Amino acid sequence: MKAIVVRQPGGVEVMNLETVPDPQPKARDVVIQVEACGVCMHDVAVRDGTLRRGVQMPNILGHEISGTVVAVGSDVKRFRAGQRVTTVQRYHICGACRFCRSGYEPLCAEKKFTGDWGMVGGYAEYVAIEDDNIAEVPDGVPLAEVAIAACAIGTIFNAVRDVGKVQVGEAVLVTGAGGGLGVHALQVANAFGAYVIAQTSSPQKVAIMKANGAHEVIVHARGEDFSPQVMAATKGLGVDVIIDNVGTPQFTPTRKSLAKLGRWLMIGQLTGDFVPFNPAQLFLRGQSMLSVTSTTRAQLEDVLKLVQRNILRPVVDKSFALDDARTAHQLVESGQVTGRALIRPWQSAASLAA
Repeated sequence: MKAIVVRQPGGVEVMNLETVPDPQPKARDVVIQVEACGVCMHDVAVRDGTLRRGVQMPNILGHEISGTVVAVGSDVKRFRAGQRVTTVQRYHICGACRFCRSGYEPLCAEKKFTGDWGMVGGYAEYVAIEDDNIAEVPDGVPLAEVAIAACAIGTIFNAVRDVGKVQVGEAVLVTGAGGGLGVHALQVANAFGAYVIAQTSSPQKVAIMKANGAHEVIVHARGEDFSPQVMAATKGLGVDVIIDNVGTPQFTPTRKSLAKLGRWLMIGQLTGDFVPFNPAQLFLRGQSMLSVTSTTRAQLEDVLKLVQRNILRPVVDKSFALDDARTAHQLVESGQVTGRALIRPWQSAASLAA
């Protein structure tokens, strides 16, 4: 099969189209013909060496996958050839530890993140994923679009419903609101009845943010303290919940935007930088900093139901052929994509441009 292989960290030039062996199903594996794979900033961080933990090279990037089952292993009962499926962000969990058995499988000590650990990733014509990490795509849902259901939508769904427990009428700030996580965070927070404030340094994305659920959009220059605008929008109170898709580059203005008893949901981290921080700045105001880790299969299945009912909508900006993956990374890395870009392994550049 054809795949984009990364053999050492670096710029986009380390991504090369190669011919590698087709995956053969082990007992619990489901082999998927890849319809689409989302391009995530996580992929960029793996490729350029920012993210090293759990990364084994050479590897095939890509953890946001949808496609059609072509073969299954001997122990697989729930899937068969011809089914339309999408995956969570992992291709292996143990299935037996206390985390796997209590709905926290992203914390499994044995987990292997798809696209990080070796030659299992979605920037390829086929991929083999263990059946614990796969969900069937409902009828009527476009297969390519739900490649991003687990990561770009499911992670946010986890943040809003299960970790942040957002309540109707609460004020929610979404940082990096024009990106793949951000634009879907606007939708999910809106669906849960929040008053949604979007933060961005990209004025050209304001219209799409409002179309996806933002009640108010704060536009500022890159590096500028946007917290005074947030405080003005909330009558000096600050926001009840922050869905933080950016991390350290905006750490201080983000913290200053949080209300008393507010919950700060840490999802995205765009750099490897550290931040000096006094914990008293949080605990004296009764604030909580919470982490959101990936998506469970159950959460993915819930997201797929909401997509089927048109309550949530995957936002796909651009699609690229497999041999144009470098361009996809350049655009994502430079912030020129709203929502998600897709790699379409079986499509040519000419057909995608038509």
